[in-house]
Amino acid sequence: MRSRMNTRSSRLTVTFSHPFVLAGYADELPAGAYEVIVEEELIQGLSFVAYRTAATYLLVHGKGCRAGRTELRLITQNDLETAQSRASGFDTKQKP
Repeated sequence: MRSRMNTRSSRLTVTFSHPFVLAGYADELPAGAYEVIVEEELIQGLSFVAYRTAATYLLVHGKGCRAGRTELRLITQNDLETAQSRASGFDTKQKP
């Protein structure tokens, strides 16, 4: 009998043209290309194969005194979209 994997992950590269910040993290990150990892889990009990996002991470490579260190920052899809919007100069979120 063949077993089916219950989780999968995908990677994509997101490029920020300006420095940006992420919700929940105090530091500003420099412009550049960042790798995003999306972890998905199989939705059980359906008559077809479907996955839901379980976690999204942004890989942040250390610079200067933190060179050689890589940090996985847990983010949401909304956090990523907001950071992209702000870094592009087209922030669509209304500010209070």
